[in-house]
Amino acid sequence: MKDLIEQAAELQGLLEQQGWHFCFIGGIAIQRWSEPRLTKDMDITLLTGFGNEEPFIDFLLQRFESRIRDARSFALQNRILLLKTKEGTGIDVALGCLPFEEEAVRRSKLLEYVPGISLRTCSAEDLLVMKAFASRPIDWNDVRGILVRQGTKKLDWPYIRRQLQPLCELKEAPEIMTQLEKLHREVAASEPAA
Repeated sequence: MKDLIEQAAELQGLLEQQGWHFCFIGGIAIQRWSEPRLTKDMDITLLTGFGNEEPFIDFLLQRFESRIRDARSFALQNRILLLKTKEGTGIDVALGCLPFEEEAVRRSKLLEYVPGISLRTCSAEDLLVMKAFASRPIDWNDVRGILVRQGTKKLDWPYIRRQLQPLCELKEAPEIMTQLEKLHREVAASEPAA
């Protein structure tokens, strides 16, 4: 079976051939910015805009198998296209249209994962925002991992707060900001003095 990174490189090549704007998020980005953990799928943000998703969805459904019945309708309703590679690896395609998603893709960079394979990956700050916003226990573990691995002083906190605050307001979940600030203080207190 092909390695996940090789499959991600193939997916990236296909998206680049279309001239589409995207970046890897989720588990692949975690390998770069947080404490590495086992991941068996690929998550990407693909900028489709709002109201122009169908050509993107149809193109990808022609090239990958869907993981659910009526994946097209599900994607149009929920803004996530659930696919799998011929090897059976899951692909979650977030159909991006929010200003934050546009900014995350704009800020993404090619990072070498293994010799000869570089993947377009979101920044540590954007991954932290996504994980805090998702706010599941595994996401908070990933946030802590980002803070520990990157160091709280290296992260762009004004940017993180500027991006996360409106998302929390949209979700009506101000407790996310409170939890992030608490975790930030805890990790910062354990870091060696500069």
